[in-house]
This record gives sequence, structure tokens and C-alpha cells, in this order.
Amino acid sequence: MGSTAMTKAGILAGGLVVAGMMAQAQVPVPVEAGVNAGSAVNLHLHPFLTAEELATLRLVATNEQALALFVTSRAGHAALAVSPQDGFVRNGAPVPSAVALGDLPDAAAARAAALAACDQARVGQEPCVVVLEVSPAQ
Repeated sequence: MGSTAMTKAGILAGGLVVAGMMAQAQVPVPVEAGVNAGSAVNLHLHPFLTAEELATLRLVATNEQALALFVTSRAGHAALAVSPQDGFVRNGAPVPSAVALGDLPDAAAARAAALAACDQARVGQEPCVVVLEVSPAQ
């Protein structure tokens, strides 16, 4: 195979890898939606979450006292972002890159702020994702 053919094959293979990564990044994540103490809560069930992490997130999503630690104002929006590689809970405690921010004016602002803070603190290479969103119930 000549160098031109090898270069074209390399470019094609690289393009397929990038396309595969983009398709994987766009796979919809199942969401558990509920209402807790006047707040709408959405838990995003990312496949990297461990059983312990899911149990902790479900407690926040369904228990009024646990949610109150996360959201201090029922009028604001909140989001929790986690690094897929760092995780959410390790050795029984939240990891430093797991960032929860609340009392923001809208859902987009809550997501953006939590993601930005998580991405700054993460150790892993993959960008952070939102695992929990809280909004005033409609």
C-alpha cells in the first residue's frame, strides 16, 4: 500500500473513532423523575454510577431531609455534576469533584454552573455530567 493510501486509511479510521465517540456521548441516559417536598427531582442514571452512588442519589431524590441539605430554597434550581472517572462516592464520602450547586435562577444556569465547577475539580479526563437536577415543582 502506498503512503497516500495508508494516509487515507488512517484518516478514515480516525474519523470512524471520532464518530463512534460522538455517537456514544449522545446516547440518551434513563431518568428517574419524581416530586419531593415541592421540588421536581430528576436523577440521571448514568451507567458509571455504582450501586452505592445510586442509593445515595435516590435518597436525596426521595427524602425531604436529604434534599434539604442539597437545596436550601424551594424557589431555586439545583444540579449535581460528577466526573464519570472520579465517581460520586468513594470510601463512603463524596469525591471533591462531585459538585452540587443550588439556588440558581433556572435549570440551565444550575447545570452550567455545576458542570463548570466539576470540570475544574475533576481528576479524570472525561468531562463531567449532571446526575441530579432539582427544580420547583410545577
